[in-house]
Amino acid sequence: MASNQHGQEGSVRHILSFDVEEHFQVSAFWSDARRQQWDRLESRVEQNTFRLAELLACAETKATFFVLGWVAERHPGLVKMLAKQGHEIASHGYGHELVTSQTDREFRDDVRRSKHILENLTGTMVFGYRAPSFSITNRTPWALPILAEEGYLYDSSINARFQRSGKGSRESGVREVVTTAGNIFEVAMSTASLFGIQLPIAAGGYFRLLPYFASRMFLKQLENTGTQVVMYLHPWEIDPDQPRMDGRLVSRFRHYLNLRKTEPRLQCLLQDFSFAPIVEIVQPIREMARARARCEVSV
Repeated sequence: MASNQHGQEGSVRHILSFDVEEHFQVSAFWSDARRQQWDRLESRVEQNTFRLAELLACAETKATFFVLGWVAERHPGLVKMLAKQGHEIASHGYGHELVTSQTDREFRDDVRRSKHILENLTGTMVFGYRAPSFSITNRTPWALPILAEEGYLYDSSINARFQRSGKGSRESGVREVVTTAGNIFEVAMSTASLFGIQLPIAAGGYFRLLPYFASRMFLKQLENTGTQVVMYLHPWEIDPDQPRMDGRLVSRFRHYLNLRKTEPRLQCLLQDFSFAPIVEIVQPIREMARARARCEVSV
């Protein structure tokens, strides 16, 4: 399904999203022992997300925030502020556990719990979900039907990692998926093909790894074809002073690389491209969301 939404000046309006989680909750640093320490580690998600909201306000831009239920419980004012400013609040699950490590029952409880928390805080329906570390895969065929049953309209958990282009590779963009529980839309991360390999160039890690001119070049190439870019970042990626976590060398390199450069690059991104939340810019999702909201009011 094509998704070529355009702004007032004719340029493609893209999707900007943020996965709202603490710096110590990333999967690269996951361990059962550290999970038990979450409430004792320094929380920085609120200050970082407030800063993101300021940057977006200066650029007169709205985005989709996929918020962990665990974070929402501890920072309810943050969620209410984002919603009040007109950003879309979507679910990142509750406890940042990989979908591939959960049973179908555990997954259902997780996405239901998160949706309930976020909807109670904002007073509005939550339509979108993104799995921690994009962990909805071919190993979890039961995940999308459960999301549909739990009232989600779309999922945004597909992220190509060094996949070969061509047959069998996952396409970026928006497509409608038929499940046993009804249809649901998949909003996949944008990729660029380089030497026959799909690279998730709109992901936070690549945004920090590549020089900004390279990221801009790739994104402009997609834009020039009428393709709608799906971009995502984390609040901790604009926080170079966050406490350092112990972990594998490659994990520490990926997590802490160029943190000081993320905020100025994001400011450039907001100047060079036009963005909006998923629920506002993807036509079929917007129509279904409005229809469901009207039904909820009438009931």
